[in-house]
Amino acid sequence: MDLLILTVFIESLIIYGFVALLLIGLIGYYVWQQNKKSKIVEAKIKIAKESGLYEPVSLHPVIDIGSCIQTGACIEACPEKDILGIVRGKATTINASRCIGHGACFHACPTEAISLHIGTEKRGVDLPHVNPSFESNVSGMYIAGELGGMGLIKNAVEQGKQAVDNLVGTIDKKAEADYDLIIVGAGPAGIAASLTAKKHHLKFITLEQDSLGGTVYTFPRNKIVMTSAMELPLHGRVKLFETSKKELLDLWEEVLTKNEIEIREKTKVEHILKQKDKFSVETNTGDTLTSRKVLLAIGRRGTPRKLGVPGEISEKVAYRLLEPELIKDQQIVIVGGGDSALESALLLCDQNKVQIAYRGRAFNRAKPKNEERIKQAVGAGKINVRFHSNLTQITDQGVYIKEDALEQENFTKADKVYIFAGGELPTQFLNKAGIEITRKFGETVLTHKN
Repeated sequence: MDLLILTVFIESLIIYGFVALLLIGLIGYYVWQQNKKSKIVEAKIKIAKESGLYEPVSLHPVIDIGSCIQTGACIEACPEKDILGIVRGKATTINASRCIGHGACFHACPTEAISLHIGTEKRGVDLPHVNPSFESNVSGMYIAGELGGMGLIKNAVEQGKQAVDNLVGTIDKKAEADYDLIIVGAGPAGIAASLTAKKHHLKFITLEQDSLGGTVYTFPRNKIVMTSAMELPLHGRVKLFETSKKELLDLWEEVLTKNEIEIREKTKVEHILKQKDKFSVETNTGDTLTSRKVLLAIGRRGTPRKLGVPGEISEKVAYRLLEPELIKDQQIVIVGGGDSALESALLLCDQNKVQIAYRGRAFNRAKPKNEERIKQAVGAGKINVRFHSNLTQITDQGVYIKEDALEQENFTKADKVYIFAGGELPTQFLNKAGIEITRKFGETVLTHKN
């Protein structure tokens, strides 16, 4: 009997010991895997810091380490990839400057550990003042889309829709005016706002200084617009993940036509004056319109940023590329390192000699796909890239470029010069309308508690 008990005891000990060893092995393997993954992410962070991609440029995620439980959902949800990673069991940013504010990580996090911020403690971003209803400091004047810090198409559409939903109940019908609402801008936010205004049976008009699509209209003809599923009022859910500029503009044109909404194009708003109970809106056509409410859905880049160098006022200089297929056998210099600059270079490089001059040390504002395609084009000898360089002068024959490592300027022959240096916030226009501009240093834009 004692022998039987001893045998059972030994067998149990062996079984428990085996299970314990198995658990230790599994835990050890898991820890080893996590350490391996952490080292990979740390290596990526090191490269990002060396390349100037680690610090965020504008809208970006901020992680509450105390709430993060390492599900990895935020990483899987991010469509840009390598923006987020996990180190030692906690999520962290990697290439934060490439974040364009999708907000997918924010929605995917099960513990509300992620919030979206704009600006950092060191780098501020100038934005007009708006409250959670998208109303500015000027009562009755609302702001949505890129001007308010949300440049992504899906986010701009959502803001345009919400802004009109919020202002509908505050319209004073007793105020004598031509319109209930004047929408300024026909980009993604302005189009969504127009559809929402139609849904609410408002008397409204939409004014666009250029053409339908706003900033999207200025994209190169063959540019692929990266977006995601969005809800268009009076139309429904639109699932677009990769689409051409033409397809997107055709969709908007179809929806607006179907709902009998006309956009007044080539009509620039020169001045907005707040009166007692309405607004007076002056346009470049000489018209003065009155409205009970105004929604600004204009972009931040309506006015291209100039370099301020000698010779910049020249027919060979342009700030957008509309018909790349018509440009052949030219020597072209492109200034800038963002997506617009890189995509334009890629569209031109097969039929022209293209050179990119960029003051940064890396393309820290470009999508990874664009950067990879540029590397391939450089490797194939189609594009020449000069980092740490600034264009200093433009002449009839070409341009002068100063590189940080060299003392003297170098002359480069150029038939055309494309400058993609971003755009300037229409501060003067906003100030005349009474809107306050504030510089945001890491201010929270979106949390689950909002």
